[in-house]
Amino acid sequence: MNSSDALVSSPFLQALAGQKPSRTPVWFMRQAGRSLPEYLKVREGIGMLESCQNADLITEITLQPVRRYGVDAAIFFSDIVLPLKAVGVDLDIKPGVGPVVADPVRTLADVEAIPDLAPEHVTYITEAVHNLVGELAGINGGTPLIGFAGAPFTVASYLVEGGPSKDYAKTKALMFGAPDVWDALMRKIAGISAAFLEVQVRAGASAVQLFDSWAGACNPADYERFVLPYSAGVLSRIGELGVPRIHFGVNSSMLLPQMGRAGAEAVGVDWRTPLDWAIGQLGDDFVVQGNLDPALVFAPTEVMLDQAASIIETGRQAKSHIFNLGHGVIPSTDPDQLARLTEFVQSR
Repeated sequence: MNSSDALVSSPFLQALAGQKPSRTPVWFMRQAGRSLPEYLKVREGIGMLESCQNADLITEITLQPVRRYGVDAAIFFSDIVLPLKAVGVDLDIKPGVGPVVADPVRTLADVEAIPDLAPEHVTYITEAVHNLVGELAGINGGTPLIGFAGAPFTVASYLVEGGPSKDYAKTKALMFGAPDVWDALMRKIAGISAAFLEVQVRAGASAVQLFDSWAGACNPADYERFVLPYSAGVLSRIGELGVPRIHFGVNSSMLLPQMGRAGAEAVGVDWRTPLDWAIGQLGDDFVVQGNLDPALVFAPTEVMLDQAASIIETGRQAKSHIFNLGHGVIPSTDPDQLARLTEFVQSR
């Protein structure tokens, strides 16, 4: 049986296709990461970016939550800034801080100095995806792999700010004050993000998620003008490869109609947004993903499951629904709670 045959009955892929699978599919953003003791053990003494450039580590870390929880999809273990590192941008991920860029982007010359991403920059990604597709075909009757990339706005904000930001002042100053530089930067990053996803899809990923961590820093009009065209460009390129696409933004309640127009089949809903309201904003043509508050995993189990049941019931109003948290798994999460949550969702 080849990998595509093994995935025919995948509830996750059925839902992404707009069908109503026999049960609600579930996976978790950041399921492959800091909440798992086996992850902490395998990462011991190894930097984040180093881990993301090692095919064997990528494979092992991506598989860990699938083995532990039996979730309906694996999410490729990587980082939003990994493609920048791969093309030679001088950056590092500092513990407790996040990505830090040595020479922030300010001018057209700075943008032009960033190389485009080619498959030879990330041969370890191709190797890891090949490994994963083979392994996942034999787990739970076939588990699909989701390719992953950061959306242009979020990646741009790291490059312009030089690291994480609370107000995105430098980003917005460039966006409004030097629109030609902004356009060049966003086109550059859109090309890099699309190429990074293309490598994963061509190696065997069954779906992709474009993750916009900082989209909520924009109001709808600014998102429409300065962000939407570039995210749409990424999603359009991946759509040509024939795989379904998920588009997720943090704190994005007011942006849902625009995010829907970017071109993905599914839109992730963050935990701040009532799911029924999000479905109303998006309309009948979209699959929705989400959206349990990640902090509710710390509540008593029965409280967590009551909230999950409510989300599942509301999700039936949509074209189809994939259960997830409304953002990533919090590092101090008890894995046993996620196991209970997975079992509960898959029973519905």
